[in-house]
Amino acid sequence: MTVAGGGSGAGTPITVVLFDMGGVLVELGSLPELLGSTIDAERFWPRWLSSPAVRRFERGHCSSDEFAAGAVDDLDLEISPATFLANFARFPRGLFPGAEELVTELMATVEIGVLSNTNQLHWETQPDAEILQRMVTRPYLSYRLGEVKPDEALFRLVLDDLDRPATEVLFLDDNQINVDGARRVGMAAETVKGPGQARKVLGRYGLVL
Repeated sequence: MTVAGGGSGAGTPITVVLFDMGGVLVELGSLPELLGSTIDAERFWPRWLSSPAVRRFERGHCSSDEFAAGAVDDLDLEISPATFLANFARFPRGLFPGAEELVTELMATVEIGVLSNTNQLHWETQPDAEILQRMVTRPYLSYRLGEVKPDEALFRLVLDDLDRPATEVLFLDDNQINVDGARRVGMAAETVKGPGQARKVLGRYGLVL
């Protein structure tokens, strides 16, 4: 099966599709609203992604309590660490409609993985956690690997584990900075939001009808 178009892997057989979790397979709430942030989402997300506490937690390098205290400080939030953790746990809202069907369809032709900046709390306790974990054979989770997107080190770890050329891997993420990181190591990568956009991109690659 060859790529039908788009992406850096054009003309190369795709044997693995890696999905970002939140925003692609899993519907997310509004984290700024959940955490009571007074800044708009456009300014919130760069601060979140660069927060030392967030990066430590998603690398598995600190406890939930340490993460909460640090993030409240890093983001200048006016809530307690305990309230922060309770609200943060509600960030994933469950699988998007159509996500399970899309992955099931792909399983017949390619290997499926998740490549996500995430943490033990969300991976293990989010709504539909058991379904999601059954859907993927390759869970690449930042808190287990000790690295985060868009850092090159994370993508290199994933490619070493897959033990196949980067051009055979298609990565779908809702954040352009992560797509750019994947492309820098040679992966085919595309920006999508939700299963509907993912299906259109996969169709261009000749992986679904």
